[in-house]
Amino acid sequence: MDINQLIARRVLSLRNTRGLSLAALAERSGVSRSNISLIERGESSATATVLDKLAGALGVTLASLFEADSGAPSPLSTRERQPVWTDPASGYTRRQLSPAVRSPMQLVEVEFPPGRRVAYEQARNESDIYQQLWLLEGAIVVTAGTQQWRLQPGDCLALREGPDISYENPGATPARYLISLVTLPFAPA
Repeated sequence: MDINQLIARRVLSLRNTRGLSLAALAERSGVSRSNISLIERGESSATATVLDKLAGALGVTLASLFEADSGAPSPLSTRERQPVWTDPASGYTRRQLSPAVRSPMQLVEVEFPPGRRVAYEQARNESDIYQQLWLLEGAIVVTAGTQQWRLQPGDCLALREGPDISYENPGATPARYLISLVTLPFAPA
């Protein structure tokens, strides 16, 4: 299945499950109704920033937007069946490694082009999402609020997702890393 069609079906399914109109999702996410409509019809390749805003408004992780809705998912995710998506703005490629079985943990492989940056501005999420980023190749700079970390191969960074997180590849070669995401029910501080 085409990745844009997969995302389209997933966003529409999540919106319908939550009983949200296009207008309500637009208001919650800060993404225009027309843009959401194009995404839900598979006629637009949304950027990572837009998908992150939609995921937050729908109360799911960005990674979950790449999961296929199926009745009885397999516990095995073979490489040839793993959804691969490329952000049209930054050119980074993400591979959804985790099977579609219900699990609080998800694994994502990312290849990030040199000299590129992507920023997530998600202001709302109805779950606590924790991630660990393990850098396999290249270099990456992660900024969360006022904190910044420069990672080299083998480094692993753990953080809680929140607004104003950005990833940048300052090097001259692609960076490749694994992200592990764990979603817990929201527990106010």
